[in-house]
Amino acid sequence: MCGICLQPLEDKKPCVSALRENADAYERLDCHPECWKNTPRDWEPFSVWEGEYEAPAPAEDKREPVRKETAENLLRRLIALEDPAMRNVMYVLAVMLERGKQLVERDAKPHESGGILRVYEHKKSGDTFVVLDPRLRLDQIGEVQQQVVALLSGTRALGDAQAELVQTS
Repeated sequence: MCGICLQPLEDKKPCVSALRENADAYERLDCHPECWKNTPRDWEPFSVWEGEYEAPAPAEDKREPVRKETAENLLRRLIALEDPAMRNVMYVLAVMLERGKQLVERDAKPHESGGILRVYEHKKSGDTFVVLDPRLRLDQIGEVQQQVVALLSGTRALGDAQAELVQTS
């Protein structure tokens, strides 16, 4: 549904998506290109992109391999936790999902920490993920990959991984 005129968005038709930065969150607005162009705004978007609206698939078509679903669920939980110690893990998960064609990068902006804020869109659900690219060094990647594998395989609980990261920081 268009966030401006409240009319339905049509499958395979152009759509404008904008991300608005609020005090403590990001708000996404999807709308018809004409509505975006013709509606005055008293705010500047954090990120804007144009694409083709894809109507949600029927429930039976949403079956995905367990591994991808687990990586997505883990990324969602980590983003909700807002734990800076897990930023490397969140970034690696986002890259995995991007390479698996589940996430599409829509924008990237420099961050005050020296990293890059990357805006991803979930291809099927349209959800937006804002993930900090911490600019990992090559010597850090192996350790982060091990953490990701341990979390995805269930051999390490999320709380244990967080505690371990705090102790080694």
